[in-house]
Amino acid sequence: MKAPIAGWGNHPRIETSLASPRYVDELGELLSRATSCIARGNGRSYGDASLNSQLTVATGHLDRILDLDLDNGQIRCEAGLLLADLLDLLIPRGWFVPVVPGTSLVSIGGMAATDVHGKNHHKDGGFGRFVTDMEVLTGDGQVHHCSAENNPELFAATLGGMGLTGIILTVTFRLMRLPSRWIRQTTVAARDLAEIMDCFESRVATSYTVAWIDCLAGARARGRSLFFGGEHAEVESLPGAYQQTNANWRPRQRPVPIHAPSMLLNRWSVGLFNRLYHWRGRRRPQSELVGIAPYFFPLDSLANWNRLYGRRGFIQHQCVLPLESSARGLEAILKRTASSGQGSMLAVLKLLGDQAGPLSFPMRGYTLAMDFPASKASLALLRELDAIVRDHQGRIYLAKDACASADDIRQGYPALDQLMAVREQYQCRGFRSLLSDRLALS
Repeated sequence: MKAPIAGWGNHPRIETSLASPRYVDELGELLSRATSCIARGNGRSYGDASLNSQLTVATGHLDRILDLDLDNGQIRCEAGLLLADLLDLLIPRGWFVPVVPGTSLVSIGGMAATDVHGKNHHKDGGFGRFVTDMEVLTGDGQVHHCSAENNPELFAATLGGMGLTGIILTVTFRLMRLPSRWIRQTTVAARDLAEIMDCFESRVATSYTVAWIDCLAGARARGRSLFFGGEHAEVESLPGAYQQTNANWRPRQRPVPIHAPSMLLNRWSVGLFNRLYHWRGRRRPQSELVGIAPYFFPLDSLANWNRLYGRRGFIQHQCVLPLESSARGLEAILKRTASSGQGSMLAVLKLLGDQAGPLSFPMRGYTLAMDFPASKASLALLRELDAIVRDHQGRIYLAKDACASADDIRQGYPALDQLMAVREQYQCRGFRSLLSDRLALS
């Protein structure tokens, strides 16, 4: 039976047969009945990466913790386990996941398939750096254990491979000690692009760094931003009321009950929001204690926040530009975005470190992410932004993409031939998505 389905951006939306197996043994029968399929964790990739019009396999029920070694800081779990559910277990015990994305509502398998990066990539790299082993069900019907030593080509292609090497069944990865549930946050207001880039580069020793950026600011203030640096606070340094370690770390969620009218987000409302947000940020304490959820996962407190973009959904443009061309490329992207009038309230800038795996998105340079309501105008703008990224030797983040061209992606990911070779070796042509079809990766 067909069911409507979409990524987190609600664009595009398709109908597909959606299967939700409760046991790994069910996967063989599911795959035997379909000529193509794709795995889907919690559906938090924004575009079409987890969509297949014939069969989409939701792994949410495959969420068991198989081994947890808190003496040595290592866990082995099924791929459908949600990061938030894992943190419920780890945080009261003084442990954390060393790399987390901007939401806790993602599956561990999805984190591996996209090789997610966090606010600490400039220092610690991506999630794949901490993965030691995976089990992957490939197109030959076999379950393969893979690591840097065992089936290394499958291991490398699966980290960041967007589910195109098969269905990730289990992930084994290292954990990190968590001193407390609090982050000591430093806030700095930057007047323009040069100032925020200097802010990042003068604070490379800071563990976590991220900035909100006003993408509608005019020429003299282009790139004005709020920088947020963070360090885990040691318990001994905290006031007594902050020293509890077993309290609930999750914020209370507030719902967005309906899709907002599409006219709500326009250049005037977004421009006003951005000016007020920057003004308010300049008045924040320079140093303050912030909880894990508001620092790492600020939007998780707003359930269904994607509804703010209306029924047509939204698209995100996230790129990374190499360090040597970041200033010119970011200037061009922000200038074109401002002139279009299609600003984003959720525009995020980060400094990334070196690329790890051949299919990992990050490279040493700056990544900028901007959300736009889905429309013909915004799709046309994104094509122009993709051209700027291409001209500055950057790349697009596949986990967020919904409209890039095959040529743009191939230029940004020169190691795609390695993925194609692994797909051929392990008979994985049946694992395909709307994204892989669009980008000629199938």
